[in-house]
Amino acid sequence: MRRLSLLLGLGLLTGCAGGHPGKYVVFFTQNSTQLDTPAQMVITQAAQRAVSTHARVRVEGYAAASHDLSADELLAIDRAKIVARQLAVDGVDASRISQQPRGPLNNENGALASRRVEIEVGGR
Repeated sequence: MRRLSLLLGLGLLTGCAGGHPGKYVVFFTQNSTQLDTPAQMVITQAAQRAVSTHARVRVEGYAAASHDLSADELLAIDRAKIVARQLAVDGVDASRISQQPRGPLNNENGALASRRVEIEVGGR
């Protein structure tokens, strides 16, 4: 199941990269804020682009809606913070990183979409 989620995530990531060259998507396992190896690789790529272009970076965290909406919102916030912190560790000036939680969402198409953080390099 984890392998299937990873493959779906990589497929979605490839689709996002083709549509917007400055957009990166990091996926998390359910109810988790842990960065796995594929997530680290995505963040590293985004950081390299941000550093080389001196661009601003927007980080948006998502979480699915469940029975405890406040916990879901905190999960979205924590995911965005974890990714922003890793971007800073990877060399992006923290003053160029903005964070925005987007959860909880109950209209997302699938559970995987609700367990993501989107990184936009050079965006709004």
